[in-house]
Amino acid sequence: MNRLRITHVTGFRYGGDVTASYNEARMLPVSASDQLVLYSHVEILPISSQHNYVDYWGSRVSSFEILTPHKELTLTAMSLVEVRPQAHDDDSLDWEALQALTETATQYVEQMEQTRRTAPPAEVAALAAEIAARAESPCAAALEICTAIGDSMEYMQGVTAVTSTAAEAWAERKGVCQDITHIALGALRSVGIPARYVSGYLHPKPSAAIGETVTGESHAWVEWFCGTWRGFDPTNLIDIGDRHVMVGRGRDYNDVPPLRGVYAGAHGSRLFVKVEITREA
Repeated sequence: MNRLRITHVTGFRYGGDVTASYNEARMLPVSASDQLVLYSHVEILPISSQHNYVDYWGSRVSSFEILTPHKELTLTAMSLVEVRPQAHDDDSLDWEALQALTETATQYVEQMEQTRRTAPPAEVAALAAEIAARAESPCAAALEICTAIGDSMEYMQGVTAVTSTAAEAWAERKGVCQDITHIALGALRSVGIPARYVSGYLHPKPSAAIGETVTGESHAWVEWFCGTWRGFDPTNLIDIGDRHVMVGRGRDYNDVPPLRGVYAGAHGSRLFVKVEITREA
């Protein structure tokens, strides 16, 4: 088990005075079967009142507005989380049984539909279909599909944007974790496997000493359903373990952005982000 302290600072610097801004933040982890949130809090500058709630997808949301002039908006999310190793037992469901089961609940049906961000190009759909046709089970197919996508993509910042689609990232064969996850989601859904987008954090240094603070970043990975939900990190080609901290789940990035809002007044804004992770146990 890892105990991780996460400090996530983000916000916008504007090109002048902003007279009003309305925002939502999804930056705090949630307690689940494999992680326990011991402490979490978001500080907002300029100081603002918050309305906190859990959205439809189960993410913790801090909603706030700032109605005084400001040139910068800064959020600091601080969390202390215990993360447990996860079991990844493959379910024995066959394709027919999976199809029957996924039609029984909204949570599966919702994760079968492609979105604008996940819709796969023909080459990705063909790759997924070829793997599914020879795989022993949906679970085996999903793991091989995500591994093939991760192997085909080169992690590179600056090639894509936060609005990029799976098709655009695949055309470049380059992107960040968000892009690779979108491609994997589209591939899985194209062969009838429900799959969802997971946002969170990844401690980047497995050998970090207790008390050592390292630079991290927001991360994304995939979970698919084949009798049970099973997570995999296609960017790093690893199972989800006690270095992954989950913040939210959804159909794609659009359901779980760390910070989203609108503002009035200034022209132009620049996003800044800094994440630090400390292993405490």
